[in-house]
Amino acid sequence: MIPTRSLLLSVAVACVALIGAALYLQHAMDMLPCPLCVIQRYLFLAIAVFCVIGAYGAPKAGAGLALLSAIGGLGTAGRHLWILAHPGLSCGIDPMETMLNKVPTATYLPFLFRADGMCEDALAPVLGMSVPQWAFVWFGLCALALLWALVRRRHA
Repeated sequence: MIPTRSLLLSVAVACVALIGAALYLQHAMDMLPCPLCVIQRYLFLAIAVFCVIGAYGAPKAGAGLALLSAIGGLGTAGRHLWILAHPGLSCGIDPMETMLNKVPTATYLPFLFRADGMCEDALAPVLGMSVPQWAFVWFGLCALALLWALVRRRHA
């Protein structure tokens, strides 16, 4: 059975790799992130940070906070998929984008956290699925792994 520390660190590495993939799509493939994409990046980062805290500190607390972040990611990715399924709706240039772009992390790390795209833009699929679909799948996998880390009895 995989130890809790290894499970949490694996989830953290996966989340950091997903942020790396998003940066590749943004900078190499010119897919600009929309506000919901940026929120999903924050949530993947939160999962990674909480998993590392849980791996080297309190496993239950870290896994619990990471699970809450994953559930938030499922909601955000689900909202993004709903917008894509209903043409004419958008999160577009609105107060959310303006607010997100004024957050200190977006000011100091614009290559990572600046929202410049439109949520309703139909982007080319990656391996047959849209980016929000991939995010939804990965948030779900993270949530399942974190739930498993929380409910199992042994925390070696």
